[in-house]
Amino acid sequence: MLQTNPEKPNGLFDMPEKFLAGLGSDVTSRLIAAAADLVLIVDEAGVIQDLACGSDDLRSHAQQQWLGKPWLQTVTVESRPKVEAMLKEASAGGSAKWRHVNHPSSVVDGDDMAVSYSVVPVGPPGEQKSPGAGHSVAFGRDLRAQMTLQQRLVSAQMSMERDYWRLRNIETRYRLLFQESTEALMILDAGSERLEEANPAAFRLLGEGARRTAWTLSDSLRIDSARDLQQSLARLRSSGRPESLSLTLLDSADALSATVSLFRQENSTHFMVRLGRSPDSTPRDDERNRQQISNILESAPDALVVTDLSGHVLTANRAFLELVQVASEEQARGESLEKWLGRSGVDLNVLIANLRQRGSVRLFATRIKGNYGSMADVEISAVSVSSGEDPCMGFVIRDVGRRLPADARAQKELPRSAGQMTELVGRVPLRDIVRETTDLIERLCIEAALELTSDNRASAAEMLGLSRQSLYVKLRRFGLGDLDPSPGGE
Repeated sequence: MLQTNPEKPNGLFDMPEKFLAGLGSDVTSRLIAAAADLVLIVDEAGVIQDLACGSDDLRSHAQQQWLGKPWLQTVTVESRPKVEAMLKEASAGGSAKWRHVNHPSSVVDGDDMAVSYSVVPVGPPGEQKSPGAGHSVAFGRDLRAQMTLQQRLVSAQMSMERDYWRLRNIETRYRLLFQESTEALMILDAGSERLEEANPAAFRLLGEGARRTAWTLSDSLRIDSARDLQQSLARLRSSGRPESLSLTLLDSADALSATVSLFRQENSTHFMVRLGRSPDSTPRDDERNRQQISNILESAPDALVVTDLSGHVLTANRAFLELVQVASEEQARGESLEKWLGRSGVDLNVLIANLRQRGSVRLFATRIKGNYGSMADVEISAVSVSSGEDPCMGFVIRDVGRRLPADARAQKELPRSAGQMTELVGRVPLRDIVRETTDLIERLCIEAALELTSDNRASAAEMLGLSRQSLYVKLRRFGLGDLDPSPGGE
């Protein structure tokens, strides 16, 4: 039975003197060269005296540049402390440790050569050494294959990271499109046909019942539509080609257009269902909506009229026809709106100029003249629609005569304040405003004089610089006071 030496360091042979004693230098060199990819013989000064390489590329690189040079000069700057530490440990007889060292590349911008070294001293420290006995042997393992593998692993990891974030971005875009789409989208399990995912548009179309755990699309369809859906799904499972069909919900008479497609994800199969309004029902809905809008505009209490860009009537509602005293829309069509505006040649030009500049006009004050002489105070709001094949202008005309105070009607009575007077601007000519302003001032002066003289007309006439006869004429004109002469006024 073999006996082990309990005093030997761990990892060494138990009986080296029995099996390795008497080895020649040639055999020893072959053993050392075979034990490592790269072997360096380093003297006590750290200079490389000899080397052995296990591959031709290492041999050509090392023998030409390293022989006779200090080991420190053959490694990169960051590896020099490691070499110094290994040489120090070897001279002190310490245990051999493997250290990663990089040799600079002989090619510009080339990769460094990575080698893992362990240094073993030749001969025990402290004894008288014969020539060559103070040298150390540095065993090197070529790490280039390992480094290449590590680099490939890092590249693969970075590629996986890029793919991961690319997939995350794709998923984010998919989620956004899925959630914001106005078209109802559903994902069903191909085996059970149960709902796995749906966007908000689908829940709005199908109702909250679709959120039930065991809900299937057939639960919300009429019997004939559910049968058609089952047949379409069966064909889709066998052929894999998308199917299009028309479906009708239980609580609706309108047909829905459905497109069902098949896709696989991991080890499961799913259906993707798109639901939308049937092309046959959409025009009917649009036509119904347009008809409702037309009926509302036709019955509106305010006058509505649409003209071309030059102001000629294209269409008008009943309120406008009544306002301008026209029997039918045909009689108004083609006529210029200027025909009925209070100031011919002015108002329409002002409106059109503002519409071209701003696109809309609000609360433009003017008057409307009917065909039979009626007059109405109105406010006009207008908008220009320049897009589309037929650009036009729309006018909303509101009769404001009823909401004006009775004492502010311009033609019949005088205004009683400056504010009421400014309201006449745009409704009556300037010369009429000046004349009525003069009358207003004259009336206010007469009223003030009568008040100061306690209604004594003789004193009031003298105060105003008028004869009593002229004062009586003005009193009759303005309808002021009792026209019978009072005793105190004579």
